[in-house]
Amino acid sequence: MSRTQHAITVLGAGKIGFAIALLLQRTGDYAVCVADQDPSRLDAVAALGCQTAQIDNDAALEAAIAGRHAVLNALPFHRAVAVAGLCARLGVHYFDLTEDVASTHAIHALGGDARAVLMPQCGLAPGFIGIVGNDLARRFDTLLDLRMRVGALPRYPTNALRYNLTWSTEGLINEYCNPCEALVDGELVKVPPMEGYETFTLDGVEYEAFNTSGGLGTLPQTLLGQARNVDYKSVRYPGHCAIMKLLLNDLRLRERRELLQDILESAIPATGQDVIVILATASGYRGGRLLQEAYSAHIHGDTVDGHALSAIQLSTAAGICTALDLVVEGVLPQRGFVGQESIPLDALLANRHGRVYAGQRLDALLAA
Repeated sequence: MSRTQHAITVLGAGKIGFAIALLLQRTGDYAVCVADQDPSRLDAVAALGCQTAQIDNDAALEAAIAGRHAVLNALPFHRAVAVAGLCARLGVHYFDLTEDVASTHAIHALGGDARAVLMPQCGLAPGFIGIVGNDLARRFDTLLDLRMRVGALPRYPTNALRYNLTWSTEGLINEYCNPCEALVDGELVKVPPMEGYETFTLDGVEYEAFNTSGGLGTLPQTLLGQARNVDYKSVRYPGHCAIMKLLLNDLRLRERRELLQDILESAIPATGQDVIVILATASGYRGGRLLQEAYSAHIHGDTVDGHALSAIQLSTAAGICTALDLVVEGVLPQRGFVGQESIPLDALLANRHGRVYAGQRLDALLAA
């Protein structure tokens, strides 16, 4: 990339926002401003050399967006549609990490006459897993079944849930409670969250998986009419699903999400010692033969320029930063709604940020 700096605003200075700012600032290709309503959160990104802005009202939010080349939204999912609409009105490229299906549909509707790119779901799942799934799908003359499994897991689980908080609790609850899109027998359907239970073993470790919302992104719509079955499930250690169903269904906490969030955040420790588990399999016909292909990966955290990033921070930030790079480089469309599956897997893995998905260290790659 050239050294002409593009002005970028990162909305949100939490763990993911910090990681995004770190990856972009260190390239020298972007003039990064990080905006948050909490001024105390801005000190860490200011120490990276980023500009900062406090956004405590709508006017301040618009000022942080207007005239920028792009906005990378790391705010909670319920802010996605409003920010995307503002970016569309101002002609600013928009990227986010939302797993919320309704928000993505609303952003898609904004893209018809948008002057800039609207690209939600640029993280891990949705995001990277959809890119992998689409790559697998394109390897077949006739695609039958595409199964995608992703888990952000603690490396050292000790509690009964065998889980630690590694990212947004609000987003986690959203995934566990909202309907899930899938292709079943060629039809686009909604399937219930926390169902579709299965177990599998990968590299000698036993896991469970079950339906969660949003992980497929827009891939079901893209593959409609081209595949028999397409689904996504979250990966956990065995026992997690049964306890969560007790909380959500038997104790009816899916109807009291704020209380559930408070319980989880009060009782379940957060951890930066996590691992991302990815498994995708596809089956179909190629050259008249029935074949299966698979993709698997484990991603761990790393230290980048002296800053320890967890696996979920690193993988999520790498995904959205890669999407930005590819738009800036002209690899992706320059306006309208862009789904994650528009990104070629090879292009992502070759990108300076996306290479973390191939298990390479960022500190060794910046000068490459």
